[in-house]
Amino acid sequence: QVQVVESGGGLVQAGGSLRVSCAASGRTFSEYAMGWFRQAPGKEREFVAAITWRSGITYYANSVKGRFTISRDNAKSTAYLQMNSLKPEDTAVYYCAVTSVREVTMLRSYDYWGQGTQVTVSS
Repeated sequence: QVQVVESGGGLVQAGGSLRVSCAASGRTFSEYAMGWFRQAPGKEREFVAAITWRSGITYYANSVKGRFTISRDNAKSTAYLQMNSLKPEDTAVYYCAVTSVREVTMLRSYDYWGQGTQVTVSS
């Protein structure tokens, strides 16, 4: 299996920035993607961003386009989510996950999940 660990969450004021990290270990795949999802209290878990490992192709939810940037460090098997211009509505537990299928924006595509890291944006 693949182990996934998120880190870097915290408390930030609206308009501020935060970078969360996702480190994957264990089995490697010839082609896979890493994605970020988030879940606020009382809401469904939603897609935020994803990146394919081989080509570095990125995908973003409309709600974060222009503010968030996903990147990866292949040597470290780590993905990063740089979050700028944060809004209170970005407050959620952020989860990282790994998929070996192509439907990278779909929750059901992901096989391996981290424990989540809390991001709180105050007004």
